[in-house]
Amino acid sequence: MESDFRTLRSLDSSPRGLTDGEAEARLAVVGENVLPAARPTPWPVRFVRSLRDPFTAVLLCLGLVSAAVTAWGTAAVILSLVAVGCVLRATGEHRAERFLTGLRELGAGTATVLRRPDTGGPPHAREIPVADLVPGDVIRLGPGDLVPADVRLLRATGLTVHQAPLTGESAPVAKDVRQEGAGRGLFARRELCFQGSAVASGSATAVVVATGARTHFAGAHETAVRRAGNPKRNPARHPRTNPRRSAFDRSLHGVARVLIRFMLLAPPLVLMASGALHGQGPETLPFAVAVAVGLTPGMLPVVVSTCLAREASRLARAHGIVVKRLPALHDLGAVDVLCLDKTGTLTRDRPVVERAVDGAGHDDPAVLDWAATAAWWTLQLADPPTPDTLDEALLTAAGPVGERYDGVAALPFDPVRRLATAVVRGRPGHHVLVVKGAVADVVGRCALDPAERARLLARADRETARGLRLLAVATAERPARTRDWTPADLPGLTFRGFVALRDDLAPTAAGALRDLTALGVGVKVLTGDHPGTAARACHDLGLDPGEVADGDALAGLGDAELTDLVRRTTVFARCTPADKARIVSALRTGGHAVGFLGDGVNDVPALGAADVGIAPRAAVDVVRESADVVLGDKDLAAVAHAVTAGRHSGGNIATYLRVTLSSNLGNVVAMLAAGLLLPFLPMLPAQVLAQNLCFDAAQLAYAYDRPAPGVLAGPTVPRSRDLLRFLGRFGALNALADLTTFVVLALAPHGPDALDDRAVFHSAWFTENLLTQAVAMVLLRGGGRLTGAVGRAAAALAAVGLLLPLSPLGPALGLVGLAGPYYAGVAVVPALYGGVLAVARRHRGSGQP
Repeated sequence: MESDFRTLRSLDSSPRGLTDGEAEARLAVVGENVLPAARPTPWPVRFVRSLRDPFTAVLLCLGLVSAAVTAWGTAAVILSLVAVGCVLRATGEHRAERFLTGLRELGAGTATVLRRPDTGGPPHAREIPVADLVPGDVIRLGPGDLVPADVRLLRATGLTVHQAPLTGESAPVAKDVRQEGAGRGLFARRELCFQGSAVASGSATAVVVATGARTHFAGAHETAVRRAGNPKRNPARHPRTNPRRSAFDRSLHGVARVLIRFMLLAPPLVLMASGALHGQGPETLPFAVAVAVGLTPGMLPVVVSTCLAREASRLARAHGIVVKRLPALHDLGAVDVLCLDKTGTLTRDRPVVERAVDGAGHDDPAVLDWAATAAWWTLQLADPPTPDTLDEALLTAAGPVGERYDGVAALPFDPVRRLATAVVRGRPGHHVLVVKGAVADVVGRCALDPAERARLLARADRETARGLRLLAVATAERPARTRDWTPADLPGLTFRGFVALRDDLAPTAAGALRDLTALGVGVKVLTGDHPGTAARACHDLGLDPGEVADGDALAGLGDAELTDLVRRTTVFARCTPADKARIVSALRTGGHAVGFLGDGVNDVPALGAADVGIAPRAAVDVVRESADVVLGDKDLAAVAHAVTAGRHSGGNIATYLRVTLSSNLGNVVAMLAAGLLLPFLPMLPAQVLAQNLCFDAAQLAYAYDRPAPGVLAGPTVPRSRDLLRFLGRFGALNALADLTTFVVLALAPHGPDALDDRAVFHSAWFTENLLTQAVAMVLLRGGGRLTGAVGRAAAALAAVGLLLPLSPLGPALGLVGLAGPYYAGVAVVPALYGGVLAVARRHRGSGQP
């Protein structure tokens, strides 16, 4: 009691609460009891951030260089592509942010507080908005209430609270006025309750010690606010402070580094070669810039943004899933490990009865009936009734068996004694005490010899290790009386047996786990629960838990040891928030792309450490702020839908990169070689840009394609080493096809004179390039289908290659119509190229890098 008064004195309060004037004055000083809100990111800022993409930045630079050399048409085309891609990305993310702003609300609307009028008089309990609470307020808590601030208990009766949003524990935690648990961490202190937790049973009176941004709940929220309002300060997301970029960034940056070096070398090589061999230096600068542009995947920003925006829109319409950060959808497609909590994902937040057994371990329905009778009359006679999930599970399994008896009295669950008692009428002149509760507390009150008591406790330990939660049940017959029954009447009970309960499995979890396995996604369970409970839930769902790692042992492991442990372990129990973040980081260090699904404040560090953070819409604000993807419900099946959408968009992006980069690389190599062999430019700058524009426009079809089914079987990450190996092989084939045009033109009618006719050469090579690129669009696509958006775009590209030289635009570009034999000769090259490409692709499988 002395500590209670010290707390009240330090807050300048009393057990009678504050006066209205005192509360109003404090509210003006400390501010409202609300969570700090993230500042919305303006659309122009999102647009500018989109320019950080490496290829977008390169395109922007090339556009500015084109403008500097007065190549206005080239500059206009390039800068338009940059603008369209950035607009699509910024608009998609801005819409997602506006949607989430509408979801933000404080968990509790009102609180019951004791306030006194300024003129004096007794305190009155009244409902006030949670935002108006101030330190020093005395509040009352009852079953189902959300704790509206950080509080210290003054009085408590049978109080238990759910702290899952803070600690991840699925079971309620007992709280009372005793100052215990300080050595086990802040949230284990019995006399403190924290904002974000909820009352499971019992009642209490407490004094508010912290509100608003000063609560521990808001401390976690502040991290998310900084991230949402200023990504540069977020170490988990911003590459300047965290070198471990997301899967999307890592895949693109690896390829970009190599290609950008080549692009920076191409113009100087062209200029030096032309100057040394043909005395044409400065006049070839526009051609050199055009070659660099030709190597750039010009439509990449548009294709990426369109692919991601279309799939994000489809997810929102079909499944209620909101993608806050568009590249996160590609990260989902790259995910090969999904980390999640057990409670609310694999299991529901309630237990179910597994079986009831007697002391010998034999099934005994009477044990369940006695336990349900105790639950029934405890709820009927307690004032106030304090139902909990265990009582609900007993009554669901046994039905209203308590109605067979006449209830006399009830002693509600006491977190100190850890048991509840119902008193019912027995045979004439007698009452029956029915007791249920924690095994050690009930068995300790039974009339048993020491050996039998030890045997029962050992059996309970074995069942707990198997993931079951046990209730012990005992009865005692006493002579009827009129005076009150008290805990002092409980010794000398007759032991009846155990009721075993397990977590209720989520109905969609087993199927979702199978779907994720089919998608090549491994699942890691990170929970604050008991190791046996976590292992049991995984086993029941068909997920092999293997050897369960205890979070208590993680602190002594180095980074290398932890990386090895997470590689071979599926279930981690008794995890703290820091443990979860370390496990996610270790998985990323091991080369995995990691997704994390969480809904509690204790999950915020892990959400920030993952490649992509996922949260349900019902999660607390701080978690939604931290997540990249928000699910309509906390349903594992929704994650499988999101991963599938990510695979679709990622597959289309990867296909686009393979086709456009291999074709562009082949064309650039052929142009550089031709520049050395020919006394004139192999193509005019305008022709190079026109060819690039036609090919880039056709590539937009990949944003509307449905990739081959094989794309869904594994993560869609265009790994730089594999992609560059692919580009080397198929880019060489493309360059060989272009150079073969020399031979065809040399053997065509009019013989070698064709090589001296610059317009004929330019036109023939222009047509051949577009035809081979049309062939590559179809054959280098995973499925190889000739129908659909890609097939139509390839046909249109081939038609442009054949007809553009004959159109009125041809002379403006320096192109001329070819004679029939030239068309026949030029057609041979794409036909041979297609045959070789089909054989090479069949040899590689689908051609996936």
